[in-house]
Amino acid sequence: MLLWAAEKGPAPINVPTLSVKDVHAGMHGVAYTVFEGTKVEAMDVEVLGVLRDANGPQSDIILVRLHGKKPEYTGVVAGMSGSPVYVDDKLVGAIAFRIGQFSKDPIAGVTPIADMLEINALDRTPMATRGVAGPAHRQVAKMSGDDATDPQAFSQYLQPIETPLVFSGFSEEAVRLFTPKFKEMGIVPVMGIGSASDRLQPEPLVAGSAVSAVLVRGDMNVAGTCTVTYVDAQRLLACGHPLLQFGQIEMPMTKAYVVATLASPANAFKIVNTTEPVGAFVQDRHSGILGEFGVSPQMIPVTLRVHGGTRAKEFHYEVLNNAKMTPVAIMTTVFNSLQGLNEYGEDATYRMDGKIRVAGYPDVAVQDMFAPMDPSQPTAFAAAISVGERFTRIFDNPYATPGIDGVTLDFEVLKERRWARLESIRTDVTEARPGDEIRIEASLRPYRGERIVEQIAVKIPTSTPKGTLRILVSDGDTLDRGRRSPGPGRKLDLGSTIALLNKEHNNDELYVSLLEANPQAMVEDKVMPTLPLSVMNVMEGMRGTQDMVVVNESAVNEYSKPMDYVVTGAQVITVTIK
Repeated sequence: MLLWAAEKGPAPINVPTLSVKDVHAGMHGVAYTVFEGTKVEAMDVEVLGVLRDANGPQSDIILVRLHGKKPEYTGVVAGMSGSPVYVDDKLVGAIAFRIGQFSKDPIAGVTPIADMLEINALDRTPMATRGVAGPAHRQVAKMSGDDATDPQAFSQYLQPIETPLVFSGFSEEAVRLFTPKFKEMGIVPVMGIGSASDRLQPEPLVAGSAVSAVLVRGDMNVAGTCTVTYVDAQRLLACGHPLLQFGQIEMPMTKAYVVATLASPANAFKIVNTTEPVGAFVQDRHSGILGEFGVSPQMIPVTLRVHGGTRAKEFHYEVLNNAKMTPVAIMTTVFNSLQGLNEYGEDATYRMDGKIRVAGYPDVAVQDMFAPMDPSQPTAFAAAISVGERFTRIFDNPYATPGIDGVTLDFEVLKERRWARLESIRTDVTEARPGDEIRIEASLRPYRGERIVEQIAVKIPTSTPKGTLRILVSDGDTLDRGRRSPGPGRKLDLGSTIALLNKEHNNDELYVSLLEANPQAMVEDKVMPTLPLSVMNVMEGMRGTQDMVVVNESAVNEYSKPMDYVVTGAQVITVTIK
């Protein structure tokens, strides 16, 4: 529940403020942040000027220089964003920007407090479609000649101060492999150092305190830390720039303990331990984030079990419930759980079984098998991507917001490379009649060992017309490839998406499909094979629209054979129907 109505405008705060129009070069003030522990320390501030519209239309940035032994040694560090700035005992805004990536000169950009107070007065419609992690790096002025001394010339270097994402319980390889996934959303992870605990921290949160937003918590933890700009008994404002810019959010809010502040020309940051939960961040906007005390955010509980080693291992954690972040968080945690085992190795094969519980809908089955095939990609990475893609598809619908109640995943580790390639197929006949049973013989070549020969009995449907019947023998991926996307610009509703996910084929089975030369229509998750011409004429108005997609062949029957290998390959043979 939000604390004040949007129609009332920006919420009042309990300290006097100074408007950006009253700020000018030469003013002096003070800013507050934590360099170590929980002690808030003061930094002298000198106003260099105001950069008009530097953070977007009617969004100014106040340029300041920090003075003092510590800021002059560390520069503007990751984790300092949100540090409140006061001039004449009036709150001006929050330190939120720094000059370039490598500068140690303690020059910072300040987000005006008026912009931060707009956060809760914005439209409360979730902004999940906005995958922007922060304001773009804008070039407001060009430096040339004498203009190089103008404070506004610094604006072309201004960029939001990084929020250090502390990955606790993660390997360096897990963070490295999934960094491109974060970057696709505009998020560049800063590999902070620290840990997470629920220990009580008696010191109250005040303006200048460190505060953390939690993305993952439990046996693995991911949290971003910035600084409190304003706090009262009900809420706080922090960061001065977006964390993810996802609009309305539900993200755990905790106190934080700064172990140390590391000075570095390349990447200065605070080493942080997250501590006591105090509420939830509920708004993540262009000019900062807003948290409410006493609110319990809805997270997605995950139970992940691994069998096949010396002992079974079980992991429990929760991930942020967000259309953009949840799939990446799930991928990263699944990979990290598998890669961090003693049983992990380049020849390991994983058999996966689990479910995703979606409120009001059938469970989404998570079943498959993964074996080493691509030397450039760890097998655990492929398993993690498979789970994450299911979440992406569940969230990617314009009709309903999924309520995910939980995830259960079981992995069995097989200490050998179990994959087999389809080499050849043949039948025991070349001609058949409708109703006949024929045998398909498939030869597969495993990674090592003798050739595998399997026979699958299939029955020719009694309705099969005379002519040529194509028989496809394949892996599951070949069958699913054309069904995973409903087509350009088309979106399925949540129920149809879940139904389609539960119809997908597994990697560890060999499939035989009988294909007739009659059109087949797919309407959402429903398949209508061998449609008569008269029916097709009636449905012609739907053809090629988001309601119906037509393919030229119909899969009239499908058979499968469990293989206990990851099967790859596809081949087609023909039989003449008399």
